[in-house]
This record gives sequence, C-alpha cells and structure tokens, in this order.
Amino acid sequence: MNQIIVDVGISENRLALVEDGELVELYIERRNNRRMVGNIYKGRVANVLPGMQAAFIDIGLEKNCFLYVKDALEQDLFNKDESYYKDVPITSVVKQGQEIVVQVIKEPIGTKGARVTTNITLPGRYLVLMPNTTYTGVSRRIVCSEERERLREEIEQLKPNNMGVIVRTVAEGKNKEDFDEDIKFLLKLWKKIERGRRSSPVPKLIHRDFDLISKTIRDTFSKDIDKFIINDAKEFQNVLELVELLSPSLKSRVFYFDETVEIFDYYRIESQINKSLNRKVWLKSGGYIVIDSTEALTVIDVNTGKYVGSTDLEDTVLNTNLEAAGEIAKQLRLRDMGGIIIIDFIDMMSGKDNKRVIDVLQEALSKDRTRSKVLGMTQLGLVEMTRKKVRLGLDRLLQKKCQYCDGSGRLTNEYTLLYKFEKEMIRISTHTNVEAVIFEVNPTVLRVFQEEESILEEINDKTGLQSFVISNSKLHHNEIHVKAMGNMESIKKLMGENNV
Repeated sequence: MNQIIVDVGISENRLALVEDGELVELYIERRNNRRMVGNIYKGRVANVLPGMQAAFIDIGLEKNCFLYVKDALEQDLFNKDESYYKDVPITSVVKQGQEIVVQVIKEPIGTKGARVTTNITLPGRYLVLMPNTTYTGVSRRIVCSEERERLREEIEQLKPNNMGVIVRTVAEGKNKEDFDEDIKFLLKLWKKIERGRRSSPVPKLIHRDFDLISKTIRDTFSKDIDKFIINDAKEFQNVLELVELLSPSLKSRVFYFDETVEIFDYYRIESQINKSLNRKVWLKSGGYIVIDSTEALTVIDVNTGKYVGSTDLEDTVLNTNLEAAGEIAKQLRLRDMGGIIIIDFIDMMSGKDNKRVIDVLQEALSKDRTRSKVLGMTQLGLVEMTRKKVRLGLDRLLQKKCQYCDGSGRLTNEYTLLYKFEKEMIRISTHTNVEAVIFEVNPTVLRVFQEEESILEEINDKTGLQSFVISNSKLHHNEIHVKAMGNMESIKKLMGENNV
C-alpha cells in the first residue's frame, strides 16, 4: 500500500511518502523558508563571467543566482543540437545590467546561490507548458510507442501557437478533454505572469510555485497512491478542494487524521526518520552499509557484518551486495542525497556477479523520481554514480554542524584529554600561586583518568599542584572545566561541602 502522510505544524509541514509501511521520501517545508524551485522572478544581470560561460542574476535574495549559458539559450536551439551551447559565448546571450525573467531550477545549497533558467516551465496536472519554445515532448516514463504517438498527436492539435508542451507521466490513458482543461489553466497562469513581468520593479518575485502540500497533490497524488492522510482540519478541506479540481476520482482516498494523536508516531515514521540519520544502516541479513558525505561526494561502504551465509564465501558476498544495492537506492532516495556517489561493494571475482549487482542497483533506482545515472564499476571495484542534486539533503535539513567537532563527527579520545589536562596544570602552575585545583570532566573521561592515577600523581609532582578531578554529566565529552582553585585548605573545604 502506498500512502502520503502529512503532518501539519505551526513552524513547519512534513510530508512522508510511505510504501508498504516503509518511509521512502520525506519533504519538509518551513514557514519561514519555503522552497524556491519553480518560482519565477524578474531580475537583473549583476555580472557576466565569460571564463565560466555563466552570469550572476540579482533576484532580490541574499546571494545572487547562477545562470549557465545552457540555461540561458532558447530551448529549441538546445534541443536541436545539444553541443550548440558550447560554442555560444555567454556575452552574446546576456549583458550586465539587463532585466531578465528567470525560474529557479535548483535550491541554494551551502555557499552556492540558486540556479536559474530563462526557459520557463509551468507544470499542470497532465501537461507542462513552455511559453518560450515550440517543442513538443512526452515523458520518457511512458514506454508504449503507440501511446506516446497518440499523446503527441493530440497535444499537437491543442498546443497554443508559439508555445511548447511536455506530456507528463500521469497523462497516460487520458484524453483531449483532460488536456484542454489543463492548457486553459496554464495559459491563464502565464498571462498573469506576463502582467507581473511588465508592471513589476526589479528585482521581484512574480510567481510563487505551489506550496509543498499542493505541489504533492499536483505532481504525486495519482491512482498509484492508495491514501492521502492529513492531520489538520483546515488543510484537509483545502486538499479536498484541490483534488476536486485536479483529480475528482481520487477524492475518496483523502482522509482526515485526529489532530490530538501524533500522526508520525502512529505510522512509525518518526522512528524511521531518526534511523535515516544514522551513519551505519543494518541489512536484514546481518550485513551493513556505512554512509559518509563530504563536500565533494558521498561514499558508501558495504560490509558482511554478522552475516556468515549458508554455502560459501562467494555466495555470502554476492547476497550481501545484492541486498545492499537495494538498500543503497532506498537510502539515497530517503536522504535525498545528490551529486557524485561512490559505492564500495565487497569484492567479487565473477564479472557476472558484478553485473547482477549493478542491475539490481539500477532497478531499485528506477523507482526514484530524481534522475540518477550509474556509470559502472572502476578497476578498483568501485561503482560510480550520480544523482541530481535539487535541494538540501535530509541530514542538512534536520541537523547542523557540530560546534564541538567542527563537522568531523568524532570525539577527542580520553588520552588526548589527559594530555590537555597536563598542559592546563602546567599553565596554572606557571601563571598563578594556587596550591590546588578542582577539575570537572564528563563521567566517561573520569573513568579513564581514574585508571591512570599514577600519571595524575606524576603531573601533580611535576607542577607542584594538587589536582582533584570530579564528574559532571552535563559537560561535553571534550571539555575539561576548572571548577575552583586556591590554597589547599579552601579547596579541601569546598570538596567537603560538595560531598566529593
């Protein structure tokens, strides 16, 4: 059973796509930071970079947007010859100071601004209208050649003059009446955008794409979804109205969930979200995968773990790799990881087995709506692939950089902290006249310090100070805190008052 489950909150809305009880996609829209992809702006060319074949566009955001020459050319030219844009200098396409209408195609990520295009696309339920081209296309996911031809012929008859149309996957089996309503709606929308373009100052947002819930209804809620469940009475009514407009036959699949019950807990989604942030993911067989991300790429390592197989080593390795291939595709989709991805499967001797693992990976990736490409296996036995990066991954949405480890994800070990303790004792003995010091450390650190009592005594002798180390569970593991220092009498009295 496929379900869309929506948790409507005050600060943010969360939307989960669940397949047979398993969370496969999670989307988060915060009230103060709505997604930008699909928004259309009237902007100005801030500067042109001939060496990068790109331009920066000011659309009124904190960071200027990035416009590649490929995204600035008319789409008809690009479709005729994919290499055409390589020979066209960006300076012949846009000029500094020029006013320009652009659409966001990629969210700003990290230090990079949003990516934009001048090739505007307006998605409807069944069609995508492209006002700046005359191209006609049919979704690649519609594989039947006869159906593709039928759809193309019908769209050619309905297509507005001097505009392009792409037929979406959900249009399969639909007819002219469905498409006609879609085109009328999209033409009205385009006229509104055109009015905004003519009358708005620069920079200015002239069209905001649907919010998360509405966009999901338009793009994802289809006959393949058994239930759409939402926990807010007002949004429930809004959903019913939009479904009535776009897909009346699906109205019976929309359900209201009691607001007094935590919807994500009820459907076991919250626990699955927490697991999706783990570095290590266990496989049902007992093997596991480890996922590490850097600025440049994501690396995934496959291990047999507790799995020992039932026949021989080769069989154990193959089964682990096959299971890992499916899980990796699931994790990439759930975590929304993009860019370059390197997978280190367990080494296999058979070329046939290698191909089988890659085939399983590609099959599992075919369920993912975000475009990916498996490039094959290198001579080192590493699988190279890419996945389109459109927005922040789940880890960056739900977590932030650790102020203690500075993003390394590792703690200082206890023996390094013992070294820091020694240096602190030397510093205090050099710059003060105190006789004794009370230090606080995390309980796990204290246990190691107690095991190394002889080293502490040597440090005391070397510095001429008496140290007392006590536990404080509120301290971070990496922290060594000086609680008090003074003469021996006052420090012993303080230790006694605190029952230490």
